[in-house]
Amino acid sequence: MSNTELCSLQWDTTAGAAAIIDQTLLPHTLRWCHLHTLQDYCHAISSMQVRGAPLIGITAAFGLAAVLATDASTASLEQASSALLATRPTAVNLGWALAQVRREVSHLPAGERAGAALACALRLREEDIAACARIGDRGLELLRALPARGPINIMTHCNAGWLATIQWGTALAPIYKAQAQGIPVHVWVSETRPRNQGASLTAWELNRSGVPCTLVADNSSAELMRRGLVDCVLVGSDRTAANGDVCNKVGTALKAMACKQYGVPFYVALPVSTIDTSCASGEDIPIEERDSLEVLTATGRDAANQSQEVSLAGEGTRAFNPAFDITPADLVTALVTEEGVVPASQAEIAGLLR
Repeated sequence: MSNTELCSLQWDTTAGAAAIIDQTLLPHTLRWCHLHTLQDYCHAISSMQVRGAPLIGITAAFGLAAVLATDASTASLEQASSALLATRPTAVNLGWALAQVRREVSHLPAGERAGAALACALRLREEDIAACARIGDRGLELLRALPARGPINIMTHCNAGWLATIQWGTALAPIYKAQAQGIPVHVWVSETRPRNQGASLTAWELNRSGVPCTLVADNSSAELMRRGLVDCVLVGSDRTAANGDVCNKVGTALKAMACKQYGVPFYVALPVSTIDTSCASGEDIPIEERDSLEVLTATGRDAANQSQEVSLAGEGTRAFNPAFDITPADLVTALVTEEGVVPASQAEIAGLLR
């Protein structure tokens, strides 16, 4: 199946609802579900049925359109915006997408708001596809320039593929572009504890697309670099500050530190909508803290193909679960955006956004 046939969210005109892949069921079950109400959209985002900064934002845009289709009052617009914004505090695209819809509809009479909101959400969906394709093209040139012997060995973290966007993805887009060009690649997929998005999502996505990949424990990353088995690390971003500090899935900063030690390029792929100039540095980015049970338990399938949750720690064990971390700008080799590839510095980012 080609990448243009793969997507994470569709608008079902017959049902009048967004259709999403329930990512909490992957890799064992591929199930599409429809979102109709504000509660459906909020649950889909907060429970991580959808995840990844770009996809979260676009899902929220469709959610706002769904609310306005039943109640287009200003009070309803404000209430729905606040509810959606509260679902995931770190991903900047959530607030960005909601602001895009609000800008389109706030000045309109109530009778015109629902149609305008849906048109805006559909436009954001198409723009995301185009942006990610351009990120892939720009990242491909970086991959071509690597002095790889044999297949290019790329390490990634969490999931920044089409499951995190609409199509192509951010960090995985250059890999898919390389595959389409016949350039041999191999991906080291770190498991990404505690939610295991690498194991359950990235490995599934790459295998489905025919990209050679190997799943590794998060803590093996530095050893693979020490052995010369990693040509570059390519990750996404949930929010990037004005100075180039990158907020991404927890564990990203450790990979960047290992890259500096072993001379491995560390690239961050992101749309410009993920750059938040209101955050001067990573210190200003709110870090979501999730349920400690995500650290204390794990869910998988048993021999009978039944889902089972098991405890990983002794009774009474406490856990701390920050979902993201901050990678300092000086550890980032370059930011790869749809508008260009730039160093992670305040001046270069400002120039990119002009």
